[in-house]
Amino acid sequence: MTTPPALLIAGHGTRDEGGAEALRALVRELGERHPEVPVAGGFFGPAPAELPLGDAVAELVGRGVTRLAAVPLLLAPTGPVPGSLAAALERAQLDHPGLDCAHSGELGPHPRLLDALERRLDEALGGGARRPQDRARTTVLLVARGATDPHANAEVARAARLLWEGRGFAGVEIAFVSHTAPDVPAGLDRCRTLATASPAAGGRGRIVVLPYFLFPGGLLDRLWMQTEGWSAAHPETEVLGAQVLGSPPALADVVMERYRETVAGDPLLGGAPCGCRAAAEDARDADGAPDRRTAGPDADEDRGDHVRAH
Repeated sequence: MTTPPALLIAGHGTRDEGGAEALRALVRELGERHPEVPVAGGFFGPAPAELPLGDAVAELVGRGVTRLAAVPLLLAPTGPVPGSLAAALERAQLDHPGLDCAHSGELGPHPRLLDALERRLDEALGGGARRPQDRARTTVLLVARGATDPHANAEVARAARLLWEGRGFAGVEIAFVSHTAPDVPAGLDRCRTLATASPAAGGRGRIVVLPYFLFPGGLLDRLWMQTEGWSAAHPETEVLGAQVLGSPPALADVVMERYRETVAGDPLLGGAPCGCRAAAEDARDADGAPDRRTAGPDADEDRGDHVRAH
């Protein structure tokens, strides 16, 4: 029986031990759920304190893996960054000749993850049975990492719109911790204006700050510092903080869905060209156009792209 391509879970670089342990737990969970698929995980991007992606690839190769599909643990694109997943996989192929690699797009905004974010909001509001009026006077500030690429930031706006639709909140605004506007204080200013103007608020609107992050880390610490500073300057406004998404069962489901899409859409991984809409929408280059990267020596040498994205 042919072993299926390995699943490489790729987190974006962190030095936070909580994030590293969350990645280990996700690797263990998916390995237990799908024992037929070799699974490993590591971090790419800024130099991680532990679990570098190259070590995870080496582990898989040592287990006899010659084909792998990488799934980045990103809720939104990072934009063009020097330490991209494609670059990390190209280095892995140089270190391990004969290794075939492909990678999926980011995870969000997936309906299952939006539902998990909604649960985080309910937890911040107190959980339990709540009246519709409680949501109607609540404005949500969805805060993401931020990127220099406008197409990447637009994906956060798309997530905010999808989170707002049909869930009964007064509004869902966006802000970014770095690289672009609006920053967190500006986003809170906007939420305060909307919250107090909402007829359902009755002058008592409140804000829930919702991190658009999977795991804790330095960016989350910066977010809470900025939020606390703004709250101290606006004591008349109720501001609540939600937890990061973490590793709900939905995350493992979405990772496996992305893995299967990638394998099905890549002939070198045993699939056929994938025509599904989700895979096509996820495969974008830095300019927002469809990603046409290919593997092997026939790839465009000027671009240096030797890893396929799906």
